Amino acid sequence: MTPQETVAGIRAQLPTLLAVAVVETETGMPLASHSNMADFDVETAAAYNTEVIKSKLKAVQALKLKQSVQDVLLTLTDQLHLIKLSPSAQTFIYLAVNAADTNLAQARQVVKAHSASLN
Repeated sequence: MTPQETVAGIRAQLPTLLAVAVVETETGMPLASHSNMADFDVETAAAYNTEVIKSKLKAVQALKLKQSVQDVLLTLTDQLHLIKLSPSAQTFIYLAVNAADTNLAQARQVVKAHSASLN
């Protein structure tokens, strides 16, 4: 599945989302993205969330944990931001939703289903 198809699939299942992107982990560049908010800069969000992922991967390695990072959840005042790594960790899905419109379990289920098809 292409990044564009992944974004389209997530949008179809979570039409009230704030923003979604498929991001390259190494560079932080969005391969595909969409925002339902004119003032939500998906590219900036992708770049900063790439740093979150890289830091967490380094921490896991430094601690010599025999674990892999599955996802990262950030809860804001009224938003949920979910970062889900692909199986290869070469890309990740970044999703922002309004907490009043979408519950965490629903968001995680949709993102998990779509992340499995990324390489």
